[in-house]
Parts: sequence; structure tokens; C-alpha cells
Amino acid sequence: MLDNQTILITGGTGSFGKRFVRKVLDTTNAKKIIVYSRDELKQSEMAMEFNDPRMRFFIGDVRDLERLNYALEGVDICIHAAALKHVPIAEYNPLECIKTNIMGASNVINACLKNEISQVIALSTDKAANPINLYGATKLCSDKLFVSANNFKGSSQTQFGVVRYGNVVGSRGSVVPFFKKLVQNKAHEIPITDIRMTRFWITLDEGVSFVLKSLKRMHGGEIFVPKIPSMKMTDLAKALAPNIPTKIIGIRPGEKLHEVMIPKDESHLALEFEDFFIIQPTISFQTPKDYTLTKLHEKGQKVAPDFEYSSHTNNQWLEPDDLLKLL
Repeated sequence: MLDNQTILITGGTGSFGKRFVRKVLDTTNAKKIIVYSRDELKQSEMAMEFNDPRMRFFIGDVRDLERLNYALEGVDICIHAAALKHVPIAEYNPLECIKTNIMGASNVINACLKNEISQVIALSTDKAANPINLYGATKLCSDKLFVSANNFKGSSQTQFGVVRYGNVVGSRGSVVPFFKKLVQNKAHEIPITDIRMTRFWITLDEGVSFVLKSLKRMHGGEIFVPKIPSMKMTDLAKALAPNIPTKIIGIRPGEKLHEVMIPKDESHLALEFEDFFIIQPTISFQTPKDYTLTKLHEKGQKVAPDFEYSSHTNNQWLEPDDLLKLL
């Protein structure tokens, strides 16, 4: 479906963006891929690494609507991956997080509508479900904006959807490279915030594939949630640093013990498919949509009342050896 299409990805020099671009270049005949991001050094390095004539680079910020309007001219598909996502840093810099994650999302929506983009998918996070931190709250607002955009698009045929998943194994700034660096530097202990803590985990390749599949499935208005495994943070430490003792340092600002991707309060909206869920919109659209049947003709069914998809009650678990295989 991406053959002869022009795709723009915001935050395209990040971990997800680079893997997404590589996948599209290697497996499709996409006409053009535009990387939209703020850091000229990362763009320069990415251009040298990929060296493909189908690639274009735009220096720009999602806070800049005028620049987005210019960059999105002639684009068919937009993937919105740009975000300020470091939980403790967001707590200390709330307005900056709001400007990028909420106002930036609004700008992306408006620019996509103006340029009549055919499909738009925004990347979300498990932290957007029942948020207790600012980052999660801003991503919840972003999710609501992208879902509701399907209702105020007027005559535009643009479809907006959201993909929500958990922690990405090995992504920049995440705990896996942090633990690896501690091991490399011969640290005497590994910091763990709480021995009970669990998290959802997904690989970069799985995340990219799920986004590409969601483009094929979407009607517009869905929040797609993959079925992915959980892991105890203590097991993560055992996998990466089996011979180094752990030290309990306490939960950081805005941190949860466990993550939730589908809260109980949204169970009445959730549909279960073979390897993913769809959270249907809370609002009705001018044109009714049947979310129980995807565009790939996959049939879903309602989940049980009070169902919750949480990292500590998950039925899929990663053991230390499983994580090492993923790495």
C-alpha cells in the first residue's frame, strides 16, 4: 500500500523513525520518505547512513504550524512520532512537554487536514492510559485530538488513528541501554526503583510492523493496541547484569508500579482480535464505522466487562533469557 506513496514522519531521526524508514526503504517502492525533525546533526548522520535518493530531510519543529504546512505538501501518509517522552524531565519542564506533545499534535492535525493527507497515525504510549504523570497526560490529550479529528475533517477524506504500545527494547534513553552502560562501566550496583515493578515490552521491528499493519487495517478513529509481553524490572536487571547486585532507589517522579494499555473504564469500548486490540472512540462520527471488522477483514469481538490490559496481569511474560534473545 506504500508503493508510489510519499510518507512524512515527524521525529524521524529517533529510534522508531530510523527503523521505520529502513523498513519502508527495504520492503516497499515508496515514492518519497520525508524525515521531519529538529536536530540537523542527526539528520546529517542519517542522510549519510541511509544514502537513498527517495529520502528528503526537513528541519522543523511540530510546534511550527507554518513549517509543517510546507513540509506536508504533496504527502500521502503521515506518521507522527515526535514527542518529549522522558517522564521525570517532563515533570520538571511541564510547559515544554505540553507545547510539543499537545500543541504539536494539534499542529500536525491541522497541517494534515489542510494538505488533505490520506492517512495519519500518531504513536502513543501505555502511559496515556490512566495517566499519573505529565507525559502520560499530554499523550492522552494527543490521542483524544487525533481520534476526534475524524469528526471535524469536513469534506477531507483524511483518516486519523493512534497506535499505543509499551516500552521499546533498546530505544534511545530507555532503561536497556542505561543498564548496559552501567555494566560496561563496571558499576557496583544496578538501581531498581521497586522490586514489584513491571512493564510491557516490544521490539523496534515489532513496533514498526504493527504501525504498518495498522495503516492497512484502519477506518479512522481507532486506538490500536498490540498484544505484547510483560517483564519484571528485576528480571530485566538479571538478564543484563546477572552478577551485579541491585539497589532499591524508590519510584521516580511520575512513575507507576505497573502500566496499563486498556483501563477497566474503557473495557466497554475494547475489541479483541487475534494479536491486537482496538479501543473504539468514545464519540460517534458523522459516518458510522464498523470497527469489529478491519479493512484486512479481521473480525474482533468485545472483551469481558471490567477487562483490563495491564503489565502485571498479562498472560505473556518475558524471562531473562527471552530478553537476551531479543537483544
